[in-house]
Amino acid sequence: MKKTAILPGLALSGLLVFSLAAGSAGAQEIKRIPLPNSDFPILQAVVVPPNASTIYFSGILPEVSNKDAPKGSIEAFGDTETQTVSVFRRIEAALASQGLTLGDVIQLKVFLVGDPRKDGKLDFAGFQAGYTKFFATKEQPNKPVRSAFQIAGLALPGALIEIEATAAKVR
Repeated sequence: MKKTAILPGLALSGLLVFSLAAGSAGAQEIKRIPLPNSDFPILQAVVVPPNASTIYFSGILPEVSNKDAPKGSIEAFGDTETQTVSVFRRIEAALASQGLTLGDVIQLKVFLVGDPRKDGKLDFAGFQAGYTKFFATKEQPNKPVRSAFQIAGLALPGALIEIEATAAKVR
């Protein structure tokens, strides 16, 4: 019986300690460090405090934009800019399902397939044109850290882009 009487007291004192610790940690925010002397729309670094929730999203591919085009063709998904916009809209929906927005994104890993119409080179300009509709805008000024890679191919035929996103939010 004594154990039962002691345990609630210990639990209550533990709650008090946790509440005090959480209160001091609540003042911490995600720190976004810009690239020095640059207006390029990415960050140099992001510091996520221990009181933030971090959510990792699997790679997201584009949706078909032209249902009349041959299945599995680039024409079915569109050029790099069209595919980039499609992917970011899908990322927005995935974020919203977790109570987040694009402003909570702290990191992107971008995988680009070389476009046959560009001699097999990735269309970075097309990617940037789509990307800058969602990040570093007047409506959504936050920028993530980001890496972009040219890869040989993706699991979805016709896809030129896949993006992994990481988001964090102080709760």
